[in-house]
Amino acid sequence: MAKLVTIFGGSGFVGRQVARLMAKEGWRVRIAVRRPDEALFTRTYGVVGQVMPVMCNIRDELSVRAALSGADAAVNCVNILTPRGKSTFKTVFEDGAENIARLSAEMGVTRLVHISGLGIDVNSASAYIASKSRGEAAVLQHRPDAVILRPSVIFGPGDNFYNRLAGMTRLGPIMPILGARTRMQPVHVEDVASAAAMGADGSAAPGIYELGGPDVLTMRQIVDQVLHATNRRKIVVGVPFSVASFGSRALGVVQTLTGGLFTNPISSDQLALLRRDNVVASGARGFDDLGIQPIATGAVLDSYLWRFRKSGQYDAIKQSAKNLREH
Repeated sequence: MAKLVTIFGGSGFVGRQVARLMAKEGWRVRIAVRRPDEALFTRTYGVVGQVMPVMCNIRDELSVRAALSGADAAVNCVNILTPRGKSTFKTVFEDGAENIARLSAEMGVTRLVHISGLGIDVNSASAYIASKSRGEAAVLQHRPDAVILRPSVIFGPGDNFYNRLAGMTRLGPIMPILGARTRMQPVHVEDVASAAAMGADGSAAPGIYELGGPDVLTMRQIVDQVLHATNRRKIVVGVPFSVASFGSRALGVVQTLTGGLFTNPISSDQLALLRRDNVVASGARGFDDLGIQPIATGAVLDSYLWRFRKSGQYDAIKQSAKNLREH
């Protein structure tokens, strides 16, 4: 019988790519999510019955235990950008991650892959990073044999980074940016998924891997990439962190007063993230050690940011038509 992998958050941005790869390699795939009815699309990644979404809340020990039953490997892809209700950074990144690691060890799950993030620092001003740091430590406490992946900002169709910046190009002639000099090393979602699949099938040795793409870019360079891919011209204005911090606090008050009907576009925690570079540390294990050649942003941005162009998929045709001479 084919081996079974449980992918927590298997219907998410990264998780669905891991599921697709594992199914292609012949694994039975269990997609552990809170709303399995919204993850039915993952069943198309394999033959009938090969990929199965199941209900699981990683905050609940019993549901984690059920999701891990009979599994040969587990991959934790669960991620949130902002706390909401009972899903806080602590309950998801710390308690949930610890549940998965502890129970996987107790139940004899052979391999565990945990997706963390670059810049791990328990003393970080970012609650997001500090909580992820504590969660990673909890995983290693229970599973010192785990494969820990620390990707930089992840890009690809459906991402929450390049798509969000591209959406801003539709709003007026000015393009405000924060942390113009902050450096990042964008990594393609399929490369992260490939690393996770290698950890799950045992072809990647246990340990910590920092994952960054081939290009180290400043936020200003990333915005230029977005403007080029969307065929838009904007006046790019750098916003000082002091001004952004004041605006974030004010908008946070508005969000509270409206009961969440208005969403603060940039939280104080996200500001803290933008203050620090997000690049692979010198000497860290990474894609080279996994034998993966990472994909550059320039190779794929046009394939999914075209929808933000003024004429969408017809933008290039319209531009070409302007050069035609009338006869």
